[in-house]
Amino acid sequence: MKEKACFVGQESQINRVYRETAPILMNELEFPAEVITPSNVEQYKDFAAECKYIFTTWGMVKGLADYFKSCEVVFYGAGSVQHFAREYLERGVKVASSWVANGVPVAEVTVSQIILACKGFYKLAAVGGGGVKSFQGWRDAGGIVGGNYKGNYGRKIGILGAGTIGRRVIDYLKRLDLKAEILVHDPYYSDESAAAAGVRKASLEEIFETCAVVSNHIANLPSTVGMINKAHFALMQNYSTFINTGRGAQIVEDDLIDALKNNATLTAILDVTHPEPPADDSELYKLDNVILTPHIAGCIGDEVLRMAEYMYDEYKLYSTEKKLNYEVTIDMLEYMA
Repeated sequence: MKEKACFVGQESQINRVYRETAPILMNELEFPAEVITPSNVEQYKDFAAECKYIFTTWGMVKGLADYFKSCEVVFYGAGSVQHFAREYLERGVKVASSWVANGVPVAEVTVSQIILACKGFYKLAAVGGGGVKSFQGWRDAGGIVGGNYKGNYGRKIGILGAGTIGRRVIDYLKRLDLKAEILVHDPYYSDESAAAAGVRKASLEEIFETCAVVSNHIANLPSTVGMINKAHFALMQNYSTFINTGRGAQIVEDDLIDALKNNATLTAILDVTHPEPPADDSELYKLDNVILTPHIAGCIGDEVLRMAEYMYDEYKLYSTEKKLNYEVTIDMLEYMA
């Protein structure tokens, strides 16, 4: 007899993320006829009470944990579990998350942006309203790069937050022949871990003052809201770049805008803001030294399929060995994004 499982959350998101994995799961486990949602959970309450596994993703809802009296594991095919995990963890249900899979494209995008920033690409892209458009523009662009951007070799690169994504960014950078000095700020990052990764721990002040590029990956927690402000942006050296593919709430946005207005040599590459999107009258839309993208660094398109694959692998590992590689504990909620 097959063990019982169910998909819980928004049907559209379940179909999007588990498109390729769902048929495999349904061959191995018994599922109800529908994705379980708040509107139909009463209809499936008897089935839910016998479910051993929940598979979900973005759109997971709170308030349903009492229905799943036999559940052993919630497999979350997405990143942060902060909005729903506690009610399951407090009932002794394990929670596994695809935060590592969700971090892969973020790290890929971030490293690409770091490489291009150190070459002056983003500053040149603004010349002539979007890159070189004329012979004179070519000459002007060459003058901007000149001695202002020194390339990637031997640069100081600042990483804020050494969680899953920050560590992956460091790993990717280390694989390249950059000979870069990587400075990391993260109170939870041990000296031993920093030494093993070949990086140096540093204060926010040192990183903003000395690094050609500063990339934010700080966890989105109440304690980190507004922690990066004018005191830090004022320290940035000319022709340096601030990258944010993490969360916008850590940044005092008005302070960043003032810094960019007061020093046109600075560049900000922002995939996230707070609020998101920026208000219609935000100066972020108007500044030539801001590159805005609509939160594309995380999984998009077929990249979301990787997250379901991670959760399928977690299910197989748990079903055979009662282990999980990507388990989230209740203690981890205090510092995870």
